[in-house]
Amino acid sequence: MLSQFLFMISLKLLKSTNFIMNIFLKILLITIIFSFLNNCGGLSKTKAKNVPTNAQERARKNVEEGRGASIGNVFKRGSTSYEFSSSNPLWRASLEILDFIPLTTVDYSGGMIISDWYSDNINGSESIKISIRFLSNEIRSDSVKIIVHQKNCSSQKNCKVNILNNSKIVDELRSSILRTAAIFEKEKKNKK
Repeated sequence: MLSQFLFMISLKLLKSTNFIMNIFLKILLITIIFSFLNNCGGLSKTKAKNVPTNAQERARKNVEEGRGASIGNVFKRGSTSYEFSSSNPLWRASLEILDFIPLTTVDYSGGMIISDWYSDNINGSESIKISIRFLSNEIRSDSVKIIVHQKNCSSQKNCKVNILNNSKIVDELRSSILRTAAIFEKEKKNKK
């Protein structure tokens, strides 16, 4: 008899616990639904006459009221400028000048172009590797740093690598890139 009584009490406790849990879950679900509706503007009362029909005016009003974000103002402040590689004349000029040589690294965000080892058919024991680092987007001689490595091999396994600091190749590359970049910049200004 006592065991039956305890069994009945435990069943009632279990049922009441399930009942409380169900109520708690329902309240939680309703709270979540209302918070989503409130965040999405489902419960706000906006009159149609107060909403501008022009998209730009609506966007401006939303930004003023703090309900949106504007990317245009970030660019106008001058703190950061985002350019695509196709709009950077130095980058485009460098790629055009180096189009004859295979490239291993082309990283616009890192500002670097590195070629593979290149050798002409005349002298197969010598090859060069060109690295271009972009220090600025301005078309100036100090905006690009060009490093040329030369590899001389007397046999397959006996090679020496040297950096050609003040060589004619570096000067020719720099002047060609700057000339081509100036042409691209002039074309870009003429289009505007």
